[in-house]
Amino acid sequence: MNVLLIGSGGREHALAWALAKSPLLSRFYCAPGNPGIAKVAEIVTLDFADHQAVVSFCHMNAIGFLVVGPEAPLVAGLVDDLAKAGIKAFGPSKFAAQLEGSKGFTKDICRAHGIPTAAYECFNDATAALAYLRKHGTPIVVKADGLAAGKGVTVAMTMGEAEAAIADIFAGRFGGASCVIEEYLEGEEASYFALSDGEHVLPLTTAQDHKRVGDGDTGPNTGGMGAYSPAPCMTEALCEETLERIVKPTVKALAAMGHPYKGVLYAGLMLTRDGPKLIEYNARFGDPETQVLMPRLEGDLLSLLLATADGSLDKMSMTWRPETALTVVMAAKGYPGEYVKAVLIGGLDQDFGAGVEVFHAGTAMKGDKLVSNGGRVLNVTALGATAREAQAKAYAAVDKIDFPQGFCRRDIGWRAIKA
Repeated sequence: MNVLLIGSGGREHALAWALAKSPLLSRFYCAPGNPGIAKVAEIVTLDFADHQAVVSFCHMNAIGFLVVGPEAPLVAGLVDDLAKAGIKAFGPSKFAAQLEGSKGFTKDICRAHGIPTAAYECFNDATAALAYLRKHGTPIVVKADGLAAGKGVTVAMTMGEAEAAIADIFAGRFGGASCVIEEYLEGEEASYFALSDGEHVLPLTTAQDHKRVGDGDTGPNTGGMGAYSPAPCMTEALCEETLERIVKPTVKALAAMGHPYKGVLYAGLMLTRDGPKLIEYNARFGDPETQVLMPRLEGDLLSLLLATADGSLDKMSMTWRPETALTVVMAAKGYPGEYVKAVLIGGLDQDFGAGVEVFHAGTAMKGDKLVSNGGRVLNVTALGATAREAQAKAYAAVDKIDFPQGFCRRDIGWRAIKA
């Protein structure tokens, strides 16, 4: 089978690394890809925002299956246009992808179906949002309603922070002019993953990421500075509760609306005294969580994704390696603010030892030299018998990489080690 993967980040490199192992694979393409992905797939120049161009490429190259990595093409309806052209793809429809594309849409589903989440209201008007804020006070959470690359959420501890977040949203900083304001939840965050074929749900595993840029979980939010899997805080009982009270009711609700959800459901959770509550859904694999899920996955990823698209997940099973996987993000200095690109990176050709993989995120080739090409540049991932061992192996590899204009947090995995 010829397969096309859409995307260019660390998530897509991890997916490509796992997909390339499938015995079902004939030719494997990726657009636009990155230098790391180029080692396992043929890189093609293709604008995935041009859906007709994607369809034409698939027809010309006998693509039997397309895997969508990032959220933007899902929210834009790429899977719908591929389906109209008779091309099978992994990922939800445009309607179902609203679970990530609109926080208000997801919150309304939670309210209608009794899915545990924070109390909230949606606003299309800054004056009304400010009035609600002043009525409820802080701490409070302000979220841009649409896609914001992981940067549209403000956990406001003061009125000034909350008012500034509302001003940014209605000034169009995140592309829209609507927001969700919700109660501040106390607890520990965790991520839960499952596949859905529209009717059946196959649980995957758990992870935790580190969103803030600085050690000790300080500084501004980012797209993620590191992650580990499994999450020790997600006990078997909490996983079962999440599946039965959050994920399955969501899948049932979308099916009842006439838009079955087919793809991966990535539930961001807050583990409160009242049990797990949904913070948000993502309609694709997480980044950097995928970089710790794929090394733990045993079996054929391509078969799992095909079963998701075909509606046959009830016939599938999966197992996970017992080790802990941990990834450290090496970012460009200045991230998540302004940063310099095209900085030389060296030292990636060496052997980092068993169980260590370096997934490329924001990289490019400048002639025959590897250079940085984004805020999050590399994901250094390691498997270990314990979280402490995985952490030690990952940082040992980090310290061998020559990236003087890069930086990373030095405490990734601290919760798992403490646990």
